[in-house]
Amino acid sequence: MPKALISVTDKTGAVELAHTLINNGYDVLSTGGTGRLLKENGIPVLEIAQYTGSPEMFGGRVKTLHPRVFGGILGRPDLDEKEFQSHALEPISIVVVNLYQFSKTIRETNTTRAQAIEEIDIGGVSLIRAAAKNQEHVLVIVDPNDYHNVSERISAGQVDAAFRESMAAKAFRHTAAYDAEIARYLSSNEKFPERLTLTYERDAVMRYGENPHQDAAYYRDPSRHREIDQLQGKAMSYNNIADTDAALQCLSGLTESACVIVKHANPCGIAIGNSLLDAYTKAFRTDPTSAFGGIVAFNQELDATTLEHVLDNQFAEVIAAPSVDESVPSIAKRKKALRLLTVSNDRSSANSLSVNSVGNGALVQDLDTADLSDAEWSVLTERAPSMDEERDLRFAWHVVKHVKSNAIVFVHDRMTIGIGAGQPNRVISVRIASLRMKEEDLGKSGCVMASDAFFPFRDGIDYAAEAGVTAIIQPAGSIRDDEVITACNDHGMAMVATGIRHFRH
Repeated sequence: MPKALISVTDKTGAVELAHTLINNGYDVLSTGGTGRLLKENGIPVLEIAQYTGSPEMFGGRVKTLHPRVFGGILGRPDLDEKEFQSHALEPISIVVVNLYQFSKTIRETNTTRAQAIEEIDIGGVSLIRAAAKNQEHVLVIVDPNDYHNVSERISAGQVDAAFRESMAAKAFRHTAAYDAEIARYLSSNEKFPERLTLTYERDAVMRYGENPHQDAAYYRDPSRHREIDQLQGKAMSYNNIADTDAALQCLSGLTESACVIVKHANPCGIAIGNSLLDAYTKAFRTDPTSAFGGIVAFNQELDATTLEHVLDNQFAEVIAAPSVDESVPSIAKRKKALRLLTVSNDRSSANSLSVNSVGNGALVQDLDTADLSDAEWSVLTERAPSMDEERDLRFAWHVVKHVKSNAIVFVHDRMTIGIGAGQPNRVISVRIASLRMKEEDLGKSGCVMASDAFFPFRDGIDYAAEAGVTAIIQPAGSIRDDEVITACNDHGMAMVATGIRHFRH
């Protein structure tokens, strides 16, 4: 009789699959916990230890690593018949294996290194690779989600070469991802190892990518600890996900009631208010035109009053918050296409990396998590900022880090009133921010300005003074810093240097 080996950590669906195999004439070999489960459900099982004549050893570390098992998987019945006979081997034509839950273990709090190491599967990976290598003769199954399809194919006699090849490819992806996660864990003290192994899990295939002619899919990084729950609305698009991520990054670190509206990966308005409604109202005023079709995100539980105001006030593609009160989902149904999300804080390691594809490779760097501390606060001008200016400067510095370079942000009362983004010329960014401020009638004498990098000339300062800016925060470090500082003193402005640059390309 043909033989199938079942040895799984995730036992979902294993009993049902085993019934199918038995009903189609297979003998089932199994190990430990899987074998006990199958026996408890009335399935005749031949224990691996009995089959090989070798007991499990070292607390179960050695179970399947035996020539009778691997010979049965790797042997080719059409070419190796004599060796099968001479070594008393029998072909194993189906291998159903999934691995110790290494990923789950390392994500649990207080997991020790020894506990993590113990969850590195050896025999399971070897079984999968052996079966996948001999795909011409062996069907390998690693995902419980495939059991139903496999059962139907076995029952209908439709396990052909193409199907075995596709399952083998999936098996190698499975072991590659598993090994990549182990390598990542063991390389935690090596920021940039000689080989960077990353693994992502497909979450969705999308209608299209950044543009309709581009195919796209969304993959999750299993090492990230952020829970996202879509409560209603159409499927998230490529651009929805990119812009929502930009919005969440922009809110990160803000504890008071805050709202950000993002369009094309740039904030078009962000504010801190006395309430979420106040924060949204201020953020929306920055640029109502760009806010249309944007992503609206909050850093606190979304209440019904705020949601109703947003829906009455603008068209939003996505609204995201850490949580929503019980009345919000029914209100959101007014706009059936609206994507309403709850998003938990990301509890991932602060050592996470940013990876960007370029040409024939990737650029990898630390995430820009640098923030402003008192130790980096250096007043360069004759006048120091007032308390109100300092409060706005600190907020503006938080915002400018999340705006595409060259980035300029005008702020008043912890509300963006003008944003200049993505210009190759910093002076143009200042002029755009000033223009947007005037167009929305938000001009304020006493507003502050943040720049993501230093000013190479005084012209940017002169334009800012003309727009009503009275205090500036920037990294400094230009060979013309003296010229820039003199310009500030000429206009009676305060300037603070941070020593930190926040380019964002």
